[in-house]
Order: sequence, then structure tokens, then C-alpha cells
Amino acid sequence: MSSNQSIWKDRRVLVTGATGIVGSWLCKRLVEEKASVVVLVRDWDPQSEFIRAGTIQNCCVVHGALEDYSSLERAISEQEIDTIIHLGAQALVGVALRSPLATFEANIRGTYNLLDAARVHRDLVKRFVVASSDKAYGDSDLLPYTEDMPLNGRHPYDVSKSCTDLLALTYAETYGLPVSIARCGNIYGGGDLHWSRIVPGTIRAALENRVPVLRSDGTNIRDYIFVDDVVDAYLRLAEMSGSEGVQGEAFNFSPQSRINVLEITRAILRLMGRDELQPIIESNAKAEIQDQYLDASKARERLGWSPFYALEAGLRKTIPWYHTFLDSQA
Repeated sequence: MSSNQSIWKDRRVLVTGATGIVGSWLCKRLVEEKASVVVLVRDWDPQSEFIRAGTIQNCCVVHGALEDYSSLERAISEQEIDTIIHLGAQALVGVALRSPLATFEANIRGTYNLLDAARVHRDLVKRFVVASSDKAYGDSDLLPYTEDMPLNGRHPYDVSKSCTDLLALTYAETYGLPVSIARCGNIYGGGDLHWSRIVPGTIRAALENRVPVLRSDGTNIRDYIFVDDVVDAYLRLAEMSGSEGVQGEAFNFSPQSRINVLEITRAILRLMGRDELQPIIESNAKAEIQDQYLDASKARERLGWSPFYALEAGLRKTIPWYHTFLDSQA
């Protein structure tokens, strides 16, 4: 599935979080579809796929942080933005545990700053997608998560995403802003350089002939969704975010498969021909929800979205990216 090129040609799209895994591939897709892409960049990371692939050369770069309202307002006004895809966030559970204030500043203040700047320029902004997470639901005995379940984060990262969602819904309900929310599980694919995450960490360990190390006990169940499917989901949601039944709504995006951490680690090692590297299980993870997986029925029914990649197919596309990347760093 791909988005309709006629929808994006000459659209002026602001993407936050462009240097992250999803932002890198999303911006590449938007450039290919002839959108005018504006990105907010806080830190220069030459290893980001967004920079390495040269996508940045085809985008307008606004330097600033989500916490700085004036940078966001200026970007929307001066660049005449009609679509916002808000990916920018402090996205690591472990970092949030160590630095909750910085996480709240980026994820909560950053979101309401951007929402309010869009409210001020409501005459320009016609589409607005907020990228959230299954973490917004918090821990629940009832699974899979559905969009009508309460937002019940308890740990710093989870709370920051619960707040992000509530803020987005507030601006949709109170001010009529054309905002929709995307909730995904664990996103994987080339370009994720957060080595503490299970997919890139396991691939790098195998390529470097090291045994993978699991922080958890390996039994945590998660959704894993390939980055190309996420890009399709965000673009489809953005296309329809001002529509009835979509504006002011949250949508789960998931392949609706479930696998635990130890199983996906072994699957990666098997695909790489490194079954002999038996993972070390440290079982010392903190502030981690035990099991999380999503029901994506609403996205199928209202958006016509469904994932293209099964887990093995997505991993087969992911592993060569890291092989090439790590070879280039040697």
C-alpha cells in the first residue's frame, strides 16, 4: 500500500523527529511524492538515515527544539505549513526513567507547544497527526488494547505518551483542530540506532560476533511493526485526519501478531544463521510493562489500512541495512 501521490504533491508538510527511524523513511517518501518537506531538527546526527541518505538536501531545515514555542510558530507561519506530522519525542523508556523532567519537557510541553502553534495558524493547518505509542495505555490485564480503553500510564515514558494523547484530543475537541493520533507498538527497521532496543541490538551483536543481552526476562510480549508499514499508516492517517470519523480520533496500528522478546531475538539469530549465539538474560529491566499488543480493527475499517510486512519479511529487509551501515563505520 502506498499513499496517493496527488494528495502530497506540493503539500507543505512539517515533520518533527525527522532524524529518527520513522522520520527518516517518512521524509524520504514525502520527497519522492513531491511534497515540500520542512523538518524541525534539534541535534545534528550524521549517522541518521535522514542525513546519510541525503534526504535532508531536499528538505527545508528549521533548527530548534520542541520546547521552544517560537521556533514552532515561526516554522508553521513562515513556511505556510498545511500538514503536520509530529514524530518528535524523547522515545526511550530507559532515558525517561533516568531523566523524567527532560522527557516531560520534550514529550508534553513539546506537544502542547506544537498544538497551540497550529491553533494560532488554523487557517493554514489542515492535517495534523500525532505519533503516540501503545505505552499510552499503560499496564492492563485486558488485551489487546482497543482505542476506547483508558490512558493509564504510570511510569515516566508511559505518562508522557498518555498526556500527549489527551492534549491532542483536547485541541481536536475544544478548538476543532484536525488532529488524529497514531498508536503503534515496537517499530523496527533500518535506521534505528538506539542499540538498547531489541532488534538493532541483537542484529549488531550477531554481526559483531557477540552474544545478545536481554535486559528483561525474555517473556515480555510485544507488537513489532515494520517501519514501512508505519510510514504508510501515518500518511494514510494524515490524508484523512480532517475527515468525519477520523478527526479527533486515535488509531492503533499493528500487524496483530504477538511475540515475546526471547522469541524475536531467536528469530533474528536464525535469519542471520547465528543460532549458536544463545542470548544472556539479565532480567533487570525496570519500569517495563509486561505484555502489550494492539487491536487494529478500527484502522482497517475506517482508514482501509493493513500492514504489508509479516515479521520475518520485515526482518529480512532490516538485517541487510545494518550490515551495510556497520560496514561503513568500520
